[in-house]
Amino acid sequence: MALREILILPDKRLRLVCEPVKTIDREIKTLVADMFETMYEAPGIGLAAIQVGVPRRVVTMDLAKKEDEKEPRVFINPEVLWRSEEKATYEKGCLSIPEFYEDVERAAQVRVKYLDLEGREQELEASGLLATCLQHEIDHLNGVLFIDHISRLKRERVTKKFSKAAKRAATG
Repeated sequence: MALREILILPDKRLRLVCEPVKTIDREIKTLVADMFETMYEAPGIGLAAIQVGVPRRVVTMDLAKKEDEKEPRVFINPEVLWRSEEKATYEKGCLSIPEFYEDVERAAQVRVKYLDLEGREQELEASGLLATCLQHEIDHLNGVLFIDHISRLKRERVTKKFSKAAKRAATG
């Protein structure tokens, strides 16, 4: 297992649409292990493979509270089958957009189809934080960031801030 670097806005790779995983081999299992290590270290509750520079449809997630036992979950090739019309608003953050938080409205419930780490097809109906997190991470796999769900003005402001910081880091 190894820590991987998390891509930060405005890295253009965050806008890539990820490729489906065809075979769950040693490479994918190593990626998943590295993603969990990176996510826990950050710390975060969800991570998409593209956030560590790998354009594959893989998501790791753990919604357990710090004091509770870990509940690691893996979603390979996740796909939203159904979204409720009812909406829920959560304050969102993202490891690729550090220290920026904003309320985002999403479907309150979703049904998701995915493969587990053994390659078995699974279906899950989710609500609450799990539904929000799944939608956030699946968006990543499609090149969509949570700031795409906020007002244009706020999105432009945060994008400009991170672009300036990236330029300073590159020249500094």
